[in-house]
Amino acid sequence: MKSSKGLRIACWSGPRNISTAIMRAWENRPDCAVVDEPLYAYYLAETGLDHPGRDEIIASGETDWRKVVARLTGPVPDGKPVWYQKHMSHHLLPEIGRDWLKHVVNCFLIRDPHDVLLSYSKKRIPDSAEDLGYPQQVEIFELVCERAGEMPVVIDARDFLADPEAMLRAWCQRLGLAFDEAMLRWPPGRRESDGVWAQHWYSAVERSTGFGPYRAREEALPAEYDEILQDCLPHYQRLFEHRLRLGD
Repeated sequence: MKSSKGLRIACWSGPRNISTAIMRAWENRPDCAVVDEPLYAYYLAETGLDHPGRDEIIASGETDWRKVVARLTGPVPDGKPVWYQKHMSHHLLPEIGRDWLKHVVNCFLIRDPHDVLLSYSKKRIPDSAEDLGYPQQVEIFELVCERAGEMPVVIDARDFLADPEAMLRAWCQRLGLAFDEAMLRWPPGRRESDGVWAQHWYSAVERSTGFGPYRAREEALPAEYDEILQDCLPHYQRLFEHRLRLGD
């Protein structure tokens, strides 16, 4: 939603979903501020889940969701006209109010759960589809559709990596923004804007200077994750039907 406070883009994703690389692209625009998973500390404090760096994340973040929401719907940092907010869908726990979603432009980043599970399970053992945010992503999507009366932007990671420039151009156009070529390349390394969890999850992004090509994952998914995969697939397919396609 554009206002005197700027354009605030809330992008809802799950883990291992090129979401940090996309945050890099937006942050490389001189007109854009970013925030990295602002509800993560609250999520861990409330659920008691054991994630890598849990204590440090809680200590460094805000554990009152109302204060987080007030910040996200307040003025854009540094007076910039655009604010890209990187969110994990499962961080939006049921008790968190949803009214604030009308004050941001909600977008969705999706990825085939087979690929997500292969990547995520190397860092942490997933417990369920909810642990990866697929059902929550659909819940947020349907709520946004109902309230906004229009289809939000949904970007599939495979489509995006096939042609990052074209997809970013189409995304910016949908948001009423001019595309900036600075979104395609960024300096390597960590950012002050990165969450303290970067040391556990962001090693590949920290080495990157742009988007790499899509590479199909031929590795077989361990049978122990098949039930979670089957639970994730209908939610992924629900959003996949509405993905941004070039030429739409």
